[in-house]
Amino acid sequence: MRGAAAEAPAGGAGARPRLGIVAPVLDEAAALAPWLATLQPFRARGAQLVIVDGGSGDATLDIARARADLAFRAPRGRAAQMNAGAAACRAAGADVLLFLHADTRLPEDADALVLDAVARGAAWGRFDVRIDGPQAMLRIVERAMNLRSRLTGIATGDQALFVRRDLFEAVGGFPAIPLMEDVALSRALKRHGRPACLRARVVTSARRWHRHGIWRTIFLMWRLRAAYCLGADPARLADRYGDDRRDS
Repeated sequence: MRGAAAEAPAGGAGARPRLGIVAPVLDEAAALAPWLATLQPFRARGAQLVIVDGGSGDATLDIARARADLAFRAPRGRAAQMNAGAAACRAAGADVLLFLHADTRLPEDADALVLDAVARGAAWGRFDVRIDGPQAMLRIVERAMNLRSRLTGIATGDQALFVRRDLFEAVGGFPAIPLMEDVALSRALKRHGRPACLRARVVTSARRWHRHGIWRTIFLMWRLRAAYCLGADPARLADRYGDDRRDS
């Protein structure tokens, strides 16, 4: 590999890189404390936990400040919030970034798995995903998501994408678009090598699948992804996504 992907992580020869976990949140007060509790073992082992609030109208930020290394507000939008969190991790000395949604739980050894993958030469990667719901159709959906990601080298936010900070900065971070920012970042990172596809599973909430219906959610995401691949404006796709959610 060439360029940024060929450089050693910061921290000095032989030093163990430090992990920074970045989570964008918005109006998550009802479920935030138990989710943050699952991340405390990573903090105890040296990971930096940064929570970036997009302007919640509830107690999200107060709850986060009590249970994270850093919690602050940034302009609303996942891309903007995650970029702000990455910048904060840089200031805190994190060498590897892991971007985590507030409805996704990491495996207990996620920090070791990520840092070991980086030590073996991975510049970026993601986890397999499991959707937290009993329906048999969700098992098919998650298998399809994992297989598609493995074949295409594209990671989605549900899969807890991780990346060396130097490479993240070299590609410009998440593009300032309101939807498909994870797909766009994956495309940029692929130019520096394929992702490490970790078979350990993160568990993501099935709430959107239950709220909008499994088949409706599948077809919506397929339409949006296909339109994006064909060059549709992400802002218009975000409006379409919002309209579909309001109609459900």
